[in-house]
Amino acid sequence: MADKDAVSTWSAQQAESLYAMESWGDGFFHVNEAGHVAVRPRPGSDLTIDIPEVIAAAQQEGMTMPLIIRFQDVLRARVRRLNEAFAQAIAESGYTSRYQGVYPIKVNQLHEVVDEVLDAGEPFGMGLECGSKTELVAALPLVGDKRLLLCNGVKDHTMLALMLNAQALGQRVLPVIEKFSEFEQLMVLADQRGVAPRLAVRVKLSTRGSGRWFESGGYRSKFGLTMPELMRVVQDLESRGLTDRLELLHFHLGSQISNIQTLRSAVKEITQIYADLRHRGLDIRYLDVGGGLGVNYGAGYAGTEDTAVNYALTEYANAVVYAVQEICAARDVPEPVLVSESGRALTAHHSVLVVPALGVHRPDAPFEFDLADEPAPVVAAMARTLDEARSSEDLQALLEVFHDAQDGRTEADQLMRLGYLDVESLAQADSLYWSTCREVLARLQALALDTPPPEQTQLEDQLTDMYLCDFSVFHSIIDHWAIGQIFPVMPLHRLDEEPKRRAQVVDLTCDSDGKVAEYPGASGTSEWLPLHRLIAGEPYYLGFFLVGAYQEILGDSHNLFGRVCEVHVYASDDEPGNFFIEKTIGGLSVQDMLAQVQYFPNELNKRMSDLVKAKIEAGVVKPNEGMRILNQYTRRFEETTYCDIKVLRRD
Repeated sequence: MADKDAVSTWSAQQAESLYAMESWGDGFFHVNEAGHVAVRPRPGSDLTIDIPEVIAAAQQEGMTMPLIIRFQDVLRARVRRLNEAFAQAIAESGYTSRYQGVYPIKVNQLHEVVDEVLDAGEPFGMGLECGSKTELVAALPLVGDKRLLLCNGVKDHTMLALMLNAQALGQRVLPVIEKFSEFEQLMVLADQRGVAPRLAVRVKLSTRGSGRWFESGGYRSKFGLTMPELMRVVQDLESRGLTDRLELLHFHLGSQISNIQTLRSAVKEITQIYADLRHRGLDIRYLDVGGGLGVNYGAGYAGTEDTAVNYALTEYANAVVYAVQEICAARDVPEPVLVSESGRALTAHHSVLVVPALGVHRPDAPFEFDLADEPAPVVAAMARTLDEARSSEDLQALLEVFHDAQDGRTEADQLMRLGYLDVESLAQADSLYWSTCREVLARLQALALDTPPPEQTQLEDQLTDMYLCDFSVFHSIIDHWAIGQIFPVMPLHRLDEEPKRRAQVVDLTCDSDGKVAEYPGASGTSEWLPLHRLIAGEPYYLGFFLVGAYQEILGDSHNLFGRVCEVHVYASDDEPGNFFIEKTIGGLSVQDMLAQVQYFPNELNKRMSDLVKAKIEAGVVKPNEGMRILNQYTRRFEETTYCDIKVLRRD
């Protein structure tokens, strides 16, 4: 139970500030009166959904941990916000054309996510973007003949043929030419069929992106046509009398554009190119500003910070609309249909990863002992050092005590290696060292120095707990491991108590990189996270937020941890707790994961059966015990790849 004093002096508002929820939550997440993280899935509505209540409901449905909770109303709200922001900018500016959004499915290809985006985007004509043959095959039946489907990425002749087939059916499918050879291939196929293909081109701009993915823009970009290549395409279309078939002009600066000024510069550059081509007689209808609409992950904006942006959604829409309008007016060309390919900004917020803490490693875990009448000299000396720590008040005395404790521990280690100190005495020395560290740190913190000494930082690092949690970094938040992406992490309950433990979150994998190394907070990023002390017999759940973009798709199978369980939640005023679970999806089983790496249950069972039978025949185990061992092995195939969080206890 929560400490009464802690409850009386700690508030939900303090918890929200501690974990920087206002910075990354976008108004969707808050801490309620029960000290639980809750969701406001409908902007402008007071309806809230308590996340721990969702966890309980999911467990009643048979779902196990870790768990992805998809708040579908949050996803729908993000789709509406994007389209409404552009609609507002268009209305206020008097822009004479319209906005056409497309969702790049690479961000999250899960069918449920794509369907939800299309359904929420139906009033706005929301389309899709794909970047591979497989994505194209998935997307073609979903867009019908009303929605725009853009095809980026490398395209071979079979992919181009699929797009020509779609155009023959009347579908609004446009191949975005990324290199001149693609254009050549497209025209060969078109000539063979006797058709005039509709197409788009991506242009390499001089403007480079900002943030981590800046190389996606500029002359050194992996994709896009150079100016000479663009002119070759234009001249070829002119010679064929097909100037009306180039329908869309596209650029892309990269994901997570951090600086709005970079976007403005790129939009102005592409609009000048658009104006020149319109004057040349090309009937371009669409101007595609690509992706890159950023999400604030809570670390604060600083220059080209990868985790934050220096603009809001409305400013993004205004920047695009007004820049295009200004140049079109100056160049006397029609205002094009504006297209953007926002993915991260649509999907990130709607998914929350729930992971339970399995245990904690405390470097200062106490070793209970009574000091012997004649302890080892080094142990006696360290006991005196601890007494001095408890009586020291000023900075220099505390630092001297800490240095003495360090020397004592080093001496104990050396004596052990030389055979002059037994294991029990070493344990006593270690326990005294950590007790001294705790005492010194508490007293240094109480001094509240404007410039803490390096020893204080060292002690804080040394005394940071490691909370072992039931998940895999490599599967569920792979961008943290791969590129250092920061994700908001916080407890989902007990937030009416002040979290007083300094912690790092580590995962189940046997890799030293399987940990969360940085956390957003009220004062920027930190290498530790404030958490509560675990209570025996009570679950403790952490939530990872903004994981709906890329993480589920990019996830690796490190240590053969598979896809986690998943629930789809909809808000409802008529349901208990203001929600209902529309769908549950079980995580991958052990046998599913094994099959992905070509281990098959039948073969494994046969080999294990042969092994057990051989041991029975050799008299190593009795038949009954052998069959019990074999049956337990076989049952494991159907289980989740993650831990069973049930804890066995002594009678």
